[in-house]
Amino acid sequence: MKNLPENLNPIRKTPEFDEGSIPKGLLKAHQTTAGVWGKIVIIEGKLQYKINEPEEKIIILDTEKFGVVEPTVLHEVKPLGFVRFYVEFYA
Repeated sequence: MKNLPENLNPIRKTPEFDEGSIPKGLLKAHQTTAGVWGKIVIIEGKLQYKINEPEEKIIILDTEKFGVVEPTVLHEVKPLGFVRFYVEFYA
């Protein structure tokens, strides 16, 4: 997983989600638009982050490890029991 580039500026943040309120679109393959990066921040619990391309990679996120979403790369998430998280977007 890559790091967020240094020269990005925050553009928005999602509401906080839990295992029961995750939008269905996040549970299946989706992507950000060109030039937009994401940072998945876990408040409590664990979340499976699956990067679908260029090769499939599964990463378990927790309060110590956030997820980096690269622009236009297909990915999805899956709760692993109780979880609270949000996503920050940068451009």
